[in-house]
Amino acid sequence: MPRSNHPFMRGFPVKALLLAMLCAFTASSAAAQDQEYRLGSQDKLSIRVVEWQTVEGAFREWSAVSGQYTISASGKLSLPFVGALQATGKTTEEISETIETTLQEKFGLADKPEAAVELAEYRPFYMAGDVQTPGQYPFVPDLTVVKAISIAGGLRRDSTGSRAERDLISAQGSAEALADERLRLLVKRARIEAEQQDKSEIKVPDEIASDPKLPSILAEEKAILDTRQKKLTLQLQALDDLKELLQQEIASLEKKVATQTRQVELAKEELEGVGSLAEKGLVVNTRVLTSERNIADMESKLLDFETAILTARQDISKADQDAIELQNTATSELAVERQEVEAKLIENEIELQTQRKLMSEALAQAPAAAAGNDLPEPTITIVRSVNGKPTAILADENSAVWPGDVVKVRQELPAPLQSSVGQ
Repeated sequence: MPRSNHPFMRGFPVKALLLAMLCAFTASSAAAQDQEYRLGSQDKLSIRVVEWQTVEGAFREWSAVSGQYTISASGKLSLPFVGALQATGKTTEEISETIETTLQEKFGLADKPEAAVELAEYRPFYMAGDVQTPGQYPFVPDLTVVKAISIAGGLRRDSTGSRAERDLISAQGSAEALADERLRLLVKRARIEAEQQDKSEIKVPDEIASDPKLPSILAEEKAILDTRQKKLTLQLQALDDLKELLQQEIASLEKKVATQTRQVELAKEELEGVGSLAEKGLVVNTRVLTSERNIADMESKLLDFETAILTARQDISKADQDAIELQNTATSELAVERQEVEAKLIENEIELQTQRKLMSEALAQAPAAAAGNDLPEPTITIVRSVNGKPTAILADENSAVWPGDVVKVRQELPAPLQSSVGQ
């Protein structure tokens, strides 16, 4: 009787194979999805729409439109003022462009508002067949069949308990998912450090520099870094522009104050002359009253100019305070985000060590498993919607799982195990 029918085990002792799997669990990775992600029913989107107000020198958020939305079963995305959009098969960039164009045309805006559309939550995937817990599960990036089976509790166990190989595969899948999470957390921490140091490039730790999945994850974090730095820069630049306008206004008002002051002085000199003539009866008293009224009007206008200067200076001070508050808020948010990442890294390391211990235990039981009946490789089928039609795809442990997929696992048991399960 051959030692194993598993294609990865032909010609190799079971113990040696399991040891190799234990030492190299981080080497297996999900097959990348080459095409850009297309939205589907049950995907949740986070949408934020803002508009730059040139007169006010600030951003205005369209709170009536911003929020989280779920694509309906019919593939529609319904937003206030925008209406129902066909979202299935579209990218987030296409949805963003549609929202911007629709709002501009509907309200007759000179410039398009900015619509940021992010995927808040993928539509779920489904596990069926010979897994411990079939059902619906939340999708996570870089999901493979082995990870999906691990999420569903592993392959369904028989009553013999001699499933060391499968225990190892299940623990390996969990460890791979944790290793992937750790990679993302390390890159995220590096991005936060770059933001805290006001750097435009992310320096990743040497320990993950050679990871094949690093470029795509680094690109995602770099996009976040660029977007946040650009946003803060634009906000600070808007405040600087506002301050410059106010400074120009103050300079103009100060010139008006000087001119008005000179006019008041001339008017007072004229009043003195008219007053002398009035005392001698050479002019009527009404002319004196008119001169006094003109002086009062000019002094009132002078006071208005000085009040406007004071208001502009107060606005400049407020703009300085707003700039400081923006920077302080950004610093505080980064500090909180850094603490959260550090806590998750600690939790991740604990869970990863637990999975490694489980793998070691499965490895220790490998000789007993090898002495029994080896189980054939399970048959794995992915049912995926392609151009709106369900399509069955034959898969293996490293095949990529997409949102909305149904992963069907079927395990054929050898005759001795079938009889054992039936007892």
